[in-house]
Amino acid sequence: MRIRSAIPAETLLAASPMPLTGKNLPAFRRSLLHWYDQNRRDLPWRRSRDPYRIWLSEIMLQQTRVAAVLDHYRIFLERFPNVQSLAAASEDAVLAAWSGLGYYRRARMLHQCARELAQKHAGRFPQRAEDLQNLPGIGRYTAAAVASIAFAEPIAVVDGNVERVVQRFLGGHRTTPQIWQHAQALLARSRPGDFNQAMMELGATVCVPGEPRCLVCPIRRWCVTQPSRQAEAAQSQEDAARPRPAKRHPRFVRRRRTSGVCSTSAMAESASCNGERRPHSCPACGNCRNHPSLHVGCPGRAVAHVSPFHHRYRLHSARASECGVNQCRSCRQK
Repeated sequence: MRIRSAIPAETLLAASPMPLTGKNLPAFRRSLLHWYDQNRRDLPWRRSRDPYRIWLSEIMLQQTRVAAVLDHYRIFLERFPNVQSLAAASEDAVLAAWSGLGYYRRARMLHQCARELAQKHAGRFPQRAEDLQNLPGIGRYTAAAVASIAFAEPIAVVDGNVERVVQRFLGGHRTTPQIWQHAQALLARSRPGDFNQAMMELGATVCVPGEPRCLVCPIRRWCVTQPSRQAEAAQSQEDAARPRPAKRHPRFVRRRRTSGVCSTSAMAESASCNGERRPHSCPACGNCRNHPSLHVGCPGRAVAHVSPFHHRYRLHSARASECGVNQCRSCRQK
């Protein structure tokens, strides 16, 4: 099944919310291609129209960053420079050359595809995306990429970068089939391979996830979401410049020391405690009257402090060895 848009470009663009019509569609394409010619990254697979090199790069770039692919791409080509050498190699040799890229199923499918090309196609790639999809490990995106870049077939590609660009460019939410149709409608048929790579390059370097670089986008004047993103950026800058209220920190009561034997502290009295005699009084004095959450009655010097989180008062003895029956937690730990 050919990957074509069943809807004319003018109909799709007129029905969409973007301010782009059939009249200024050529200007849109020229702006994007001109930006790509001036700003594209110098990647080794872009220096050739060899379908083998393009196919290899597309398989390696699946779920892998460009920076991680560069060295592996060069080493793999030195080991297997064409389809015939890859098909003649053993699977272990292919997996060893693939080492470091991960997802080894890609390497196995690559090897299987090379063998089928050597056996059934004399080592040559089919020139149509429809025929390329019949090969092992080649899906819709890879077939469209190889066919458009290597053989100039006017067919659009949609990867994660292109999908993000189209979603933002059109505004709203589109399904995957709709994304493919709109990408096909936008395609420059005179340079399909370069246009597809320009869309992917735009998504990878400008229309990035999170905070896109709208001010340097070559197609921003036709983008539906660009004005709203400018408003969001201005609001974010305004919020950042607005002074924030000072943070309120919890108040701690300064530690205070009391001396004497079982003296009821002023802090306990300020807690409005109608204390009752505890069931087990302190053996040192027999007269511990205090708030139930206090432990008072240990001879010696004691330190009192307030916990602002649990709203409890605790009085810990400095002499744990003389603490009586109702020992506080600090005393028991010692």
